[in-house]
Amino acid sequence: MVVVVPAANIQDDDGAKLVLDAVGNPFQRLKVIFADSACGKTGLPDWVKQCLGWILQTVFRSVGVKGFVVLPKRWIVERMFAWISKYRRHSKDYERNPLSGKAMIPIAMTARMLKYLQHRKGYF
Repeated sequence: MVVVVPAANIQDDDGAKLVLDAVGNPFQRLKVIFADSACGKTGLPDWVKQCLGWILQTVFRSVGVKGFVVLPKRWIVERMFAWISKYRRHSKDYERNPLSGKAMIPIAMTARMLKYLQHRKGYF
């Protein structure tokens, strides 16, 4: 969809605004976005509702639970990061220019999708 590589000093909420601004127009059918609980602390859900008309639903950890807990919808993002990390160029920060890293993400995802389609019957 969209790849944004901000500077390291950009907070997650500000980076989310950059991504959501870039996503906005082509994906008008989008209604609900899931986000980490940290995104709900600085008014990001209100900004998303006001500027884009979407609902930003924060995923919270259950109260009173200790240890590791699988959070709903969180695994989708973690799975995508795992797919990207399988490619050597994304296993560590090898790039000197952020634009190189940004360009490699769609390449890695395209390779992932081609591999997926190759194993399905009737393709290739």
